[in-house]
Amino acid sequence: MDATCQCGAVTFKTPTATPLALYICHCHNCQKQTSSAFGSSAIFPRFPLPAAELLSCYMRPTTTGQTMYCYFCKQCGTRLIHTTPGRNVVSVKGGCLEGLDWKTAIHLWTKSAMVPIPEGSEAYSEESGTAKYGEAQEELDQPTELTGLTGLTG
Repeated sequence: MDATCQCGAVTFKTPTATPLALYICHCHNCQKQTSSAFGSSAIFPRFPLPAAELLSCYMRPTTTGQTMYCYFCKQCGTRLIHTTPGRNVVSVKGGCLEGLDWKTAIHLWTKSAMVPIPEGSEAYSEESGTAKYGEAQEELDQPTELTGLTGLTG
Protein backbone atom coordinates (compact mmCIF):
# COMPACT_ATOMS: atom_id res chain seq x y z
CA MET A 1 0.00 0.00 0.00
CA ASP A 2 1.14 3.55 -0.62
CA ALA A 3 1.62 5.76 2.44
CA THR A 4 2.39 9.45 2.81
CA CYS A 5 2.45 12.12 5.47
CA GLN A 6 0.27 15.23 5.19
CA CYS A 7 2.93 17.40 3.52
CA GLY A 8 4.25 14.64 1.23
CA ALA A 9 7.84 14.78 2.52
CA VAL A 10 7.66 11.15 3.75
CA THR A 11 6.38 8.46 1.42
CA PHE A 12 6.76 4.69 1.58
CA LYS A 13 5.21 1.40 0.48
CA THR A 14 4.12 -1.28 2.90
CA PRO A 15 5.64 -4.76 2.46
CA THR A 16 2.24 -6.35 1.74
CA ALA A 17 -0.77 -5.20 -0.29
CA THR A 18 -3.10 -5.46 2.70
CA PRO A 19 -2.51 -5.24 6.45
CA LEU A 20 -2.32 -8.30 8.68
CA ALA A 21 -4.91 -6.61 10.92
CA LEU A 22 -6.63 -3.24 11.21
CA TYR A 23 -7.46 -1.65 14.56
CA ILE A 24 -9.45 1.39 15.59
CA CYS A 25 -8.44 2.34 19.12
CA HIS A 26 -10.64 4.52 21.31
CA CYS A 27 -8.21 4.79 24.26
CA HIS A 28 -7.31 8.15 25.75
CA ASN A 29 -3.73 7.99 24.39
CA CYS A 30 -5.00 7.55 20.81
CA GLN A 31 -7.54 10.32 21.31
CA LYS A 32 -4.76 12.67 22.43
CA GLN A 33 -2.34 11.52 19.70
CA THR A 34 -4.88 12.15 16.94
CA SER A 35 -6.69 15.10 18.58
CA SER A 36 -9.80 13.16 17.60
CA ALA A 37 -12.22 10.46 18.77
CA PHE A 38 -9.93 7.49 17.96
CA GLY A 39 -6.72 6.35 16.28
CA SER A 40 -6.40 3.78 13.52
CA SER A 41 -3.54 1.37 12.96
CA ALA A 42 -2.80 -1.12 10.20
CA ILE A 43 -0.45 -3.94 11.20
CA PHE A 44 2.24 -4.98 8.71
CA PRO A 45 5.35 -7.18 8.83
CA ARG A 46 8.36 -5.12 9.94
CA PHE A 47 10.06 -3.25 7.08
CA PRO A 48 12.82 -0.62 6.77
CA LEU A 49 11.71 2.83 7.81
CA PRO A 50 11.86 5.83 5.50
CA ALA A 51 15.05 7.93 5.59
CA ALA A 52 16.14 8.92 9.12
CA GLU A 53 16.56 12.59 8.22
CA LEU A 54 12.82 12.80 7.47
CA LEU A 55 11.59 11.34 10.77
CA SER A 56 11.53 12.14 14.46
CA CYS A 57 10.69 9.69 17.21
CA TYR A 58 8.58 10.03 20.35
CA MET A 59 8.89 7.21 22.89
CA ARG A 60 6.17 6.39 25.42
CA PRO A 61 5.39 3.56 27.84
CA THR A 62 2.60 1.12 26.96
CA THR A 63 0.03 -0.30 29.36
CA THR A 64 2.12 -3.51 29.49
CA GLY A 65 5.29 -1.68 30.54
CA GLN A 66 7.06 -1.82 27.18
CA THR A 67 8.27 1.21 25.21
CA MET A 68 6.44 2.24 22.06
CA TYR A 69 8.45 4.10 19.43
CA CYS A 70 6.25 6.56 17.54
CA TYR A 71 7.76 7.90 14.31
CA PHE A 72 6.49 11.08 12.68
CA CYS A 73 7.39 13.48 9.86
CA LYS A 74 9.84 16.16 11.01
CA GLN A 75 8.25 18.69 8.66
CA CYS A 76 4.47 18.37 9.23
CA GLY A 77 4.29 16.23 12.37
CA THR A 78 2.10 13.48 10.88
CA ARG A 79 2.35 10.31 12.99
CA LEU A 80 3.26 7.48 10.61
CA ILE A 81 4.59 4.31 12.26
CA HIS A 82 4.59 2.77 15.74
CA THR A 83 6.88 -0.07 16.82
CA THR A 84 7.38 -2.05 20.00
CA PRO A 85 10.52 -4.07 20.77
CA GLY A 86 10.09 -7.82 20.50
CA ARG A 87 7.73 -7.84 17.56
CA ASN A 88 8.42 -8.25 13.86
CA VAL A 89 5.36 -6.17 13.05
CA VAL A 90 4.85 -2.42 12.85
CA SER A 91 1.72 -0.35 13.14
CA VAL A 92 1.22 2.08 10.27
CA LYS A 93 -1.23 4.85 11.13
CA GLY A 94 -4.36 4.28 9.05
CA GLY A 95 -4.84 7.87 7.92
CA CYS A 96 -1.61 7.89 5.92
CA LEU A 97 -2.54 4.78 3.86
CA GLU A 98 -4.40 4.73 0.54
CA GLY A 99 -7.24 2.23 0.10
CA LEU A 100 -7.83 0.59 3.49
CA ASP A 101 -10.97 -1.54 3.87
CA TRP A 102 -12.30 -0.16 7.17
CA LYS A 103 -15.15 -2.71 7.39
CA THR A 104 -12.75 -5.30 8.85
CA ALA A 105 -11.36 -3.07 11.61
CA ILE A 106 -11.33 -4.34 15.20
CA HIS A 107 -12.36 -1.72 17.77
CA LEU A 108 -10.33 -1.52 21.01
CA TRP A 109 -10.89 0.39 24.26
CA THR A 110 -14.53 0.97 23.38
CA LYS A 111 -15.29 1.82 27.02
CA SER A 112 -13.83 5.27 26.28
CA ALA A 113 -15.34 5.62 22.79
CA MET A 114 -16.61 9.09 21.86
CA VAL A 115 -18.49 7.84 18.78
CA PRO A 116 -20.79 4.83 18.25
CA ILE A 117 -19.11 1.53 17.32
CA PRO A 118 -20.53 0.17 14.03
CA GLU A 119 -23.03 -2.62 14.64
CA GLY A 120 -21.56 -6.06 14.01
CA SER A 121 -17.94 -4.92 14.44
CA GLU A 122 -15.52 -6.98 16.48
CA ALA A 123 -15.05 -4.82 19.58
CA TYR A 124 -13.39 -4.97 23.01
CA SER A 125 -14.02 -2.82 26.06
CA GLU A 126 -10.25 -2.59 26.63
CA GLU A 127 -7.42 -4.38 24.81
CA SER A 128 -8.24 -7.56 22.89
CA GLY A 129 -5.80 -9.52 25.09
CA THR A 130 -3.60 -10.55 22.18
CA ALA A 131 -3.08 -8.93 18.82
CA LYS A 132 -4.34 -11.00 15.92
CA TYR A 133 -2.08 -11.10 12.87
CA GLY A 134 -3.08 -14.44 11.38
CA GLU A 135 -1.16 -17.68 10.89
CA ALA A 136 2.32 -16.07 10.96
CA GLN A 137 1.79 -14.45 14.38
CA GLU A 138 4.28 -16.60 16.33
CA GLU A 139 7.07 -15.85 13.84
CA LEU A 140 6.15 -12.17 13.66
CA ASP A 141 6.22 -11.73 17.43
CA GLN A 142 9.91 -12.69 17.65
CA PRO A 143 12.41 -9.86 18.32
CA THR A 144 14.44 -8.22 15.61
CA GLU A 145 16.11 -4.86 15.17
CA LEU A 146 14.21 -2.15 13.33
CA THR A 147 16.15 -0.84 10.36
CA GLY A 148 16.09 2.58 8.79
CA LEU A 149 16.96 5.01 11.59
CA THR A 150 20.49 5.38 12.86
CA GLY A 151 20.66 5.13 16.64
CA LEU A 152 17.00 4.27 17.13
CA THR A 153 15.75 0.73 17.48
CA GLY A 154 12.43 -0.63 18.51
